[in-house]
Amino acid sequence: MDNTINYPQKALKYQAQVDSEGKIQLQVPLVPGAQVTIFVFEESESFNDLMLASETSLDFWDNPIDDEDWNHV
Repeated sequence: MDNTINYPQKALKYQAQVDSEGKIQLQVPLVPGAQVTIFVFEESESFNDLMLASETSLDFWDNPIDDEDWNHV
């Protein structure tokens, strides 16, 4: 049985440039030894639309009428 507890996680977003050796260096506000998962996406025009959509407000989901319906499902 998996006893893993999933806590909300804070996402950090950085824009960086790959150096001539193919490396990226970042200073992060985490304690030494912290476990992290890293996703790397190469910037492109088609991806920028997706990034903007993912960063928009979540106010759409804060809807009392919808909450009333879904909270009783």
